[in-house]
Amino acid sequence: MTDHFEVHERDGAARLAELRLDSPVTTPALVTDADRADGDTAPEAGLAHPVLSDPGSGWATEPDAPDGDDSRLTVLPSRGFPAGTPDEVQEAFDAEHPDVDFPSAAVVSMETAADHGTDAYVLSGAPGLVGHARAFVDAMIQVREAIPPDTALYLPGVATPANVATLVYAGVDLVDADRAVIRGTQGRYLTVDGHQFLEDLDELPCACPVCQQPREEFDRADCARHNVNALAAALKTVRRRIRDGRLRDYIEGQARHEQWLTATFRRLDQQYGYLEERTPVLRQAEITAATEDTIRRVEIQRFAERVTSRYRNRFDNPLVLVPCSAAKPYSDSQSHRQYHDAIQWRAHKVSMTSPIGVVPQELELTYPAQHYDSVVTGRWSANEVEFVANVLERYLERTDYPRVIAHVPEDYRPICERVEERLGTEFTYTVEDHPTTTDSLGNLASELSGEPTYGKRERQHNTVRAIADYQFGDGAGDALFDDLTIRGSQPGLQAHDGDGEQLAVVVRPYGTLAFTLAGARRWVESDAPTKRVQIDDFVPHGSVLAPGVVDADESIRVGDEVVVEGPSAFAVGRAEMTGPEMAASTRGIAAEVRHVDELE
Repeated sequence: MTDHFEVHERDGAARLAELRLDSPVTTPALVTDADRADGDTAPEAGLAHPVLSDPGSGWATEPDAPDGDDSRLTVLPSRGFPAGTPDEVQEAFDAEHPDVDFPSAAVVSMETAADHGTDAYVLSGAPGLVGHARAFVDAMIQVREAIPPDTALYLPGVATPANVATLVYAGVDLVDADRAVIRGTQGRYLTVDGHQFLEDLDELPCACPVCQQPREEFDRADCARHNVNALAAALKTVRRRIRDGRLRDYIEGQARHEQWLTATFRRLDQQYGYLEERTPVLRQAEITAATEDTIRRVEIQRFAERVTSRYRNRFDNPLVLVPCSAAKPYSDSQSHRQYHDAIQWRAHKVSMTSPIGVVPQELELTYPAQHYDSVVTGRWSANEVEFVANVLERYLERTDYPRVIAHVPEDYRPICERVEERLGTEFTYTVEDHPTTTDSLGNLASELSGEPTYGKRERQHNTVRAIADYQFGDGAGDALFDDLTIRGSQPGLQAHDGDGEQLAVVVRPYGTLAFTLAGARRWVESDAPTKRVQIDDFVPHGSVLAPGVVDADESIRVGDEVVVEGPSAFAVGRAEMTGPEMAASTRGIAAEVRHVDELE
């Protein structure tokens, strides 16, 4: 059971957590030996948390349980192995981990990682992994999935200001300053964008205290202290980014200063299952789409997958493809208001955009459709064209329209033409020069002349059902809302049943549905995929803590709508952990409860 580590916020595999010692430590954190940093001369003194206690190797004798207390994280005796040691040798000599009642850490390798009942895990051989993207990613995934989710992972001897953001992005919680100090004594001046040799510097490009002296007086001991300052500052930036839900945005730019770091986050993108399980399904943080790597982000790929496998068009009218807009949601922009004036509810509007793909008008409020900002150059890269064309092709294969009108500028034409060729169909093009010119809008209006309009009721019903499909699964809209009445107005539509009882409401910040108790019961009784959290015999009020969870569906992700069920309560709320994390964790908030019904 983990008693001394609790995760508070998640941003993919990165976590903001607390190492619960007498003096709590917020992670990801810089740590050091409790005795080593006692003196003021240590480069990391005052910057690294002096909380580690390592009684030493267990090679000489059979290790006994060490002494420990709540002020330190005690590393249990271990037999460390260099990188490349055969599996059978590691298994044969792996040390037993004694049960202790104080904060503890177990030393593990890729092969020996397992639940040893400790609060943290130290990855042996970590320096042999840094610099090798494939080996590092494979090790991180294997170890992180083998140890409990509510425990800290410590990689010793590897962190620098340039790589620490990527280490945390991959799932590391604790680092030390050893490599930064050694590099300083070698005369390497470290920064977040790499390093410089001290003798090549004419001036010191840093504002930390140790750099506030003449360059000629700055020696290698000063360089070591600067490196630790730079590492500590980089970790502060990382923690801020996690709080904001924007670590990936930072990584896409910062990691490019070293080739292996770029390769690392690209290889992580290829491990979709690892990142997808840990990435929230909704949040309010903006996605900065500044590089082509954004296309491979979990949030982007997940949205495209849901639109092309869950969404079903319920309009009988033609499809009008339009370009996206800088303003979000699109319908609030001046250009989309002009498109609307020309369309007048005679067609179904779908926006084309990089990096999102295609966005039906009913899903404009969902995450991340209204939460991104992209770089607009008027030119599409080959990767962008291919991605958006693939999404549009899959979308059209699933949906049914009498015809397709492409009201798009010239730079969108290659995408449309590629899809036309693949599907063996023809689009009607209505733009002359620019989509918002009088002639172009007139062409669009003329092309829709004679088409019937759909009313407010149909639009609102289709919106609620489309959101349900997107949020809960293919067919969920019809399964949940067969007898539907709508109250309220866009964007806060309220879904009621035929008898007038409220079932759900569209939540404006995320564009998703939040159930009432009546809606949650209908969800459970329907054929729509349900996400359940089974709890012990108590009535939750406000939060469900992980120790109270008996079981949870593996498909649950952070931000998902969930039903909470137990012998004494039926409730509905939002997940704060993944399903596997809820089932395995012993600390932390599993779900926030919105409505609860106490059972007799």
